[in-house]
Amino acid sequence: MYKLRDKYAIAGIGNTDYSKFSGRTVRSLATEACLKAIEDAGLTVGDIDGIVSFNFNDSAPAIGVATEMGIVNAGYAVDYAAGGNGANLITLAATAAIEAGLAKNVVCFRAMNGRSGFRLGGGRDMSAYGVTQYTAPLGWITYPQAMAMWARRHMIDYGTTEEHWAEIATTFRANALLNERAMQRTPMTKDDYFNSRMIVDPFRMYDICLESDGACAVVITSAEHARDLPQKPVYIMGGAYGGGPSQGDDLFDAIRWPSHSHNCFKYLADDLWGSAGIGPKDVDVAEIYDCFTYSVLMALEGLGFCKEGEGGPFVMGGRIARDGELPVNTHGGLLSEAYIHGFNHVIEAVEQLRGTAGERQIEGAEIALTTAGAMTCGSAMILRN
Repeated sequence: MYKLRDKYAIAGIGNTDYSKFSGRTVRSLATEACLKAIEDAGLTVGDIDGIVSFNFNDSAPAIGVATEMGIVNAGYAVDYAAGGNGANLITLAATAAIEAGLAKNVVCFRAMNGRSGFRLGGGRDMSAYGVTQYTAPLGWITYPQAMAMWARRHMIDYGTTEEHWAEIATTFRANALLNERAMQRTPMTKDDYFNSRMIVDPFRMYDICLESDGACAVVITSAEHARDLPQKPVYIMGGAYGGGPSQGDDLFDAIRWPSHSHNCFKYLADDLWGSAGIGPKDVDVAEIYDCFTYSVLMALEGLGFCKEGEGGPFVMGGRIARDGELPVNTHGGLLSEAYIHGFNHVIEAVEQLRGTAGERQIEGAEIALTTAGAMTCGSAMILRN
């Protein structure tokens, strides 16, 4: 369990534009986002002595970005081999590094040309070894194909319907209309959703996240130091990383998972809330990993916002809208803002807690949840102002 409650804070944030074609190297994108985060924190490159990232063999190495920025002493430079499950892991790891005395000010980033460069899921090994030998013959090859199985299982077990998926997709699109960063700012109705083409049953086009080029970064430092810097500190209350039993050989492997009607968050909940000392009812705004619409329901259920199987009814009637009981993905999420492997959720959470989110600001937001991951392994974090 994470045990550094309120000792560390996010002091700076930065991001590039999000697009379908950046026309730039991934390292260039990473450097821009990191330099913006450092400047936002009121620091200089010379103040940074740690740099952490995560990737799927689709990004620039941390030490390469440190070199391009001119960091003289990158004493803690780490790259995690992780997908979207790693978005909160790297910020939690940064606090642990500072606690251990390995660094004082750590910049964390995720950068990718996820549309114009390496497209996630397009390069899986089809050789007859490992988990792929069992999944590929059945058409379980791409991420939409795999996650459609999870969504269908939830529908079978609990009566979840396409109307529930539609509510999530249209709610997040409505939020994106207020976000100048969002890649998708065209209004979307329920009719638009249901008229979109089927990709992998039960997923239509608007159930699936965007493919994006871009980068995000944050600066982590001690709470004491953050209070002396220009921006309002956003404190890390708690966090958790991991999953349940039989997580498999890699992020794609869910063959031995106990039940595909729930994911990793069922197993992370106790550690997450225990580390922060709060519960679901204390959360003012939730930025939930939405690579697909189904993953939102599983996180809401697994983390205790509603009972298992009740996620579908829970999201209806405006409950997760900006003016609802639990505002979710106020920036538009991975479905409508951009897909930077969930790290853009952290940027949005910080802006909400700083009170700088503009038209999409949730009044009085004091505590935010961010989640990352959608299958057997994930991470989550609780932030406060």
